[in-house]
Amino acid sequence: MDTMRDRFISTTSQLLDDDPRLAVVLAEISRDGFDAAERRHPDRVINVGIREQLLVGVGGGLALTGLRPIVHTFASFLVERPFEQVKLDFGHQGVGGVLVSAGASYDWPAGGFTHMAPGDVALMDTLDGWAVHVPGHPDEAEALLRRAAAGDGRDYVRLSMQSNERARPVAGAGFSTVREGRAGVVVAVGPMLDNVLAATEGLDTTVLYATTVRPFDGAGLRRAVAGGDVADVVLVEPYLAGTSTAAANDALAETPHRVLGLGVARRELRRYGQLEEHLAGQGLDARSLRERISGFLARP
Repeated sequence: MDTMRDRFISTTSQLLDDDPRLAVVLAEISRDGFDAAERRHPDRVINVGIREQLLVGVGGGLALTGLRPIVHTFASFLVERPFEQVKLDFGHQGVGGVLVSAGASYDWPAGGFTHMAPGDVALMDTLDGWAVHVPGHPDEAEALLRRAAAGDGRDYVRLSMQSNERARPVAGAGFSTVREGRAGVVVAVGPMLDNVLAATEGLDTTVLYATTVRPFDGAGLRRAVAGGDVADVVLVEPYLAGTSTAAANDALAETPHRVLGLGVARRELRRYGQLEEHLAGQGLDARSLRERISGFLARP
């Protein structure tokens, strides 16, 4: 199976052929994958070198001319390093574009902390008007990318090396119900779904699946908890723990509830290891998730 990043390159190359409104802006990362597309569209495949602030600034400038920019690099270099440009050159200017990241929270641990971005979604959440998409499979990444490219809003698509075994339909922006139960609701975001399903096997829980996390599907969460005296909700996110707890609390403001946010801890990542070791270290593997979810739901 190809990776989400592979699918991004092949899909975007095709979209460039089909839609003259689109342009791709790169900062060396994934440049080789766009060699053929650059030869076909030298004016719409732009590599700015290792200049991430310029990367986002060029994207915003292209948007001001009426193009739909697709801006790509690692998450730490796309969201964190040029955050001021994301805030001003897209948001303040009132233009749209598609930011597509790779690397996720710790996809390439050998790159060190400079290449890790567990706080990217929380940072994007401080800005107004951005849709945030977190696919869990390359097929989902393609569907979300095509939808974002065809639109005119501000979209952040977060790609990861971690993938669920099979794709789920991406029918809309809301949560989809994967499993129904009566003793709590677990929201699995993107590549967390397989581990959540394994962790909750045999538990009487509802499992919701989210590939678009902003806007947050508060109505879908309320429907999932309807009928119970108290709503117990667990959010399992592949980035900073608690990123969506405020959104869940707001959605359930009229319902007695408890919310547990699971994800990447705030402590600085200094032991690089492998992706699987980070999942276990953060308590996001299936065994750890079962202990944490069942322990939370068992408390009165």
